[in-house]
Amino acid sequence: MPMLDVRNLTVSYGRLEAVRNINFSVEAGRIVALVGSNGAGKSTTLKSIIGLVPPSAGQIFMDGTDISRMGAAARVHAGVALSPEGRRLFGRMSVRDNLLTGAHGVSSRATVRRSLDEVYALFPRVLERRAQLAGSLSGGEQQMVAIGRALMANPRLLMLDEPSLGIAPKVVAEIAGAIERINREKNMSIVLVEQNARLALRISHHAYALEHGEIIRSGKGAELLADPFVQKAYLGV
Repeated sequence: MPMLDVRNLTVSYGRLEAVRNINFSVEAGRIVALVGSNGAGKSTTLKSIIGLVPPSAGQIFMDGTDISRMGAAARVHAGVALSPEGRRLFGRMSVRDNLLTGAHGVSSRATVRRSLDEVYALFPRVLERRAQLAGSLSGGEQQMVAIGRALMANPRLLMLDEPSLGIAPKVVAEIAGAIERINREKNMSIVLVEQNARLALRISHHAYALEHGEIIRSGKGAELLADPFVQKAYLGV
């Protein structure tokens, strides 16, 4: 049984169907990429999984339990966390306090302390800047904090929405390495949404290509990386 199982998901904004009858799954301990152009429905899919946008049809299962009608907070308690597009930090709060907002549903202080230490070990720059205001950080540093905040919820499924957007190439490589490390060391399942298809396909175990709200290709990350259609449409080959 997959950890996450999305069945016939349709999401609409008024009359506009942003996602149309898609099916995909995430096995435990795997990185799954959703790639596609702007407006393909990638971010909407993540928002629907976490409970920020209600589906107009379909079901979302986590470990065999239908979470489609749960609120967002209940889905976080069920083990799902989202690092959103644009980072969405509290700029006038310290880095440490931003991280702690991600742990508001975690009752064990020992777990919170351990998660904080793990985030600092993963991103040493976040440790160095923990007392600074989040708004004073560079874009790459803010992205590290956003990922760290999601990890503070102690999830089993981590969803990352455009973590490389607007970040210098050197820092993108650092964040990609951190994603692989999270997956490898914590055996954490990850859904990675990226316009940087080359990066996403390179580090993913499985991938889905979306276009106009529909899945048009799926397979192992390496298979899609070598797919002539994907190369032409998303990789500029």
